[in-house]
Amino acid sequence: MSRDHLQPAERPAGGGAPGAPDAGAGAPFLELLARDASAEAYEQPVLRARAEGQPAERIAALENAKLLALRVRAELEGRRRREAELSALFETAHDLAGLRDVDAVLQAIVQRARSLLGTDIAYLSLNDPERGDTHMRVTEGSVSARFQQLRLGMGEGLGGLVAQTARPYVTDDYFKDARFQHTHAIDAGVRDEGLVAILGVPLMLGPHVIGVLFAADRRARVFEREQIALLGSFAALAATAIDTANLLAETRSALAGLERANEIIRDRSAVIERASEVHDRLAELVLRGGGVHDVAAAVSEVLDGTVEFTEAGAAPAEALEASRAEGHAVRHGDDWIAAVAAGGELLGALVLRGHPRFDPVDQRTLERAAMVTSLLLLARRSAAEAEQRVRGELLDDLLDARDRDPRLLRERAARLHADLDATHVVLAARLHGPAADADEEAAARRRLWSAASHLAATRQGLAAARDGGTVLLLPLTAGDTATDVARRTARHLGTAVHQPVTVGASAPVTDLAACPDGVAAGYREGRRCLEALHLLGRDGDGAAAEDFGFLGLLLAGERDVGGFVERTIGPVVTYDRRRGTELLQTLDAYFDSGMSPARTKDALHVHVNTVAQRLERVGRLLGEDWQTPARALEIQLALRLHRLAAPERC
Repeated sequence: MSRDHLQPAERPAGGGAPGAPDAGAGAPFLELLARDASAEAYEQPVLRARAEGQPAERIAALENAKLLALRVRAELEGRRRREAELSALFETAHDLAGLRDVDAVLQAIVQRARSLLGTDIAYLSLNDPERGDTHMRVTEGSVSARFQQLRLGMGEGLGGLVAQTARPYVTDDYFKDARFQHTHAIDAGVRDEGLVAILGVPLMLGPHVIGVLFAADRRARVFEREQIALLGSFAALAATAIDTANLLAETRSALAGLERANEIIRDRSAVIERASEVHDRLAELVLRGGGVHDVAAAVSEVLDGTVEFTEAGAAPAEALEASRAEGHAVRHGDDWIAAVAAGGELLGALVLRGHPRFDPVDQRTLERAAMVTSLLLLARRSAAEAEQRVRGELLDDLLDARDRDPRLLRERAARLHADLDATHVVLAARLHGPAADADEEAAARRRLWSAASHLAATRQGLAAARDGGTVLLLPLTAGDTATDVARRTARHLGTAVHQPVTVGASAPVTDLAACPDGVAAGYREGRRCLEALHLLGRDGDGAAAEDFGFLGLLLAGERDVGGFVERTIGPVVTYDRRRGTELLQTLDAYFDSGMSPARTKDALHVHVNTVAQRLERVGRLLGEDWQTPARALEIQLALRLHRLAAPERC
C-alpha cells in the first residue's frame, strides 16, 4: 500500500492529489461502471477524444480516469467473484446438510466447480478398492463417451500422481508433461475429449485419498493459486458428502441388522437424533453469527461433558498433531482432542474433558464441531483483514486526497469508531532489526502492518502501510503527550513483532476532516523524528521532535537547516550534482562502516582503491581535517539532514 512521496515543488498545480482526474474526465467512466460495461468499452472515451482532436491535457485526464475506473471495475469483479465462490460453497454445504442422494450432491459440486473456475469440463473419479483401480463417478461438460467410461489403474495418469502425493497437481499441457505415467487408454480418452490443461486435487478422508476432483480446459491455461484452493474446498465438501453417505449407509445397515431388537433400535435412533441435534445447533450458530465458544457450549450440552476451545500452543502438541494428521479426534488420557485446522495451518483445538467412554457418533460430533469452528475462525479473520484494509484506505485519503469532502470523511471514520474531530498524533513506525533476506524483510513488514492495524482498531485510530513502514493516526488521551504515545507504541509493536520498532511522532494535530493537510504534515514530521532516532542510535525507541532539543528545532524548521548543510557538505553536494559522481553515497557508507575503507568497498561493491580516491577527493573539497571527531560528527549530521530534506535523492 506504499505510495510515492512527492516534494511540494512536484505537486500538480491547483493543490489536487497527484494524477487525480477532473470530474469531467471521470463522468463517462462512472457511467460505464454503473452499467457494468466490458473492459473494452473503457477505451471508447479516450479514442473519441483523440478523434475529436481534444487537447492533450484532456486526453491525459481521460487516460488517468480510465485507469482508475478499470481498477475499480477489477476490484468489483474480484468481490463479485469471491461472493460467488462463498455462495457456492455455502449452497453446497446446505445441500450436504440435507443429503438424500450422494450422486446429486457430487453432481452439484462438479457443476459449481466448473462454473466458478470457468473451465470447459469438471469431473470426479473415485477409487475402487475391490477392483484395484479408479473410475469416473461424475462429469460435467464432457462430450466423449470413451472419456466418461474410463477406468484407470492405480498410479496411472495425472490422477495417479495426485493420489500418490495426496497433493494438488496441475499441468498446462497434458501431452507434453512427462512427470506422470502416460498410458494408451488414458491418453486416448483425454485426446478424445480434447483436453490440454488439467488441474486435479485429492479427495481426502483422514490420511487416505479416496478419489480426485478435476477441472480441465481444451486449451493451454495457467490455474491461479486461488482457483486451486477453491477446487480444494469443493473436494473437501465432496469427500465429506461421500463420508456422510458412507456413514448413513453404515447406519442403515446397522439398523437393518438390529430390526429384531427394539431396544437396540431405539438406542441407535437416539444416537442419530443426537447427531442431528448437533448438526441443527451448529447450523443455527453459523447462520446467526455465533463464535467459537458458542460452538463449544452447544457441543458440551449434547455430549454431556465439558468442551473447550484452546489455542494451538495451549493444547498437547503430540495429540494435536496426530489429530490434524489423521483428520479425526484422538484420545489424550481421559480427554479427547480434535484439531481445528484450515489447510496446513493449525488454528487451535476442541478439547472434550474427562470423557473416557466415547462412541463413534460422539467422535464425529466433536470432529464436525471442529470443522465448523475452523470456518468461523477463518470468517472472523477475513472480516478483520477487510476492516484493516478499510482503515488503511481512509488514512491514505487523509494523507493524499486533500480535496475530500469533510462530511464524508467523518462518516467513514464514524463507521470505524474513529473521531476525526478529536486531537490525534501521527506516528511513523519502521523496523530497524537485521533481516536475513528480502523475503524475511517483507514478512517482517507484513507483521508490523498487521500489529499496527490491530493496535489502531483497539485504540479507535487508523493505520496504513507506507514508505517501507507503517503510519498510524491515534487519538491523544488526556494527560498523554506525543512522546508518551510514541514510546508506548514502539514498545507495543516491538513486542508484537519480536523485533525492534522505531516510532517517530508528530506534534498533536486537530480538525483532521476539515484540514487533512495536518495529517500529511504530521506524517512528514514523524518521519523526520524517526530518522533522527536512527541517527542517534535509538532504534527501537519512540520520541517526538520536541524531545531532541536543538536537533528538534532543526527538524521543526526553526533554524537554517539548509545553511548548515551547505556550510558542512555543500562542496560535495555541488560536486556530485555537476559531475554525476557518488561522493555523498561513499561518505554515507564510510561512516556506516565505522570509517573502514575495507568495509566501505564491500558495502559499495567497488575496489578499495576507488574508495580511497573518492575519500581523497572529499578531503580536497572539505579540508584535510574532515575526519577529526568534531568535523566527522558535523558531517554525519549534515548528511542525515540532507537525506531528510530530500529523501528521494539520497
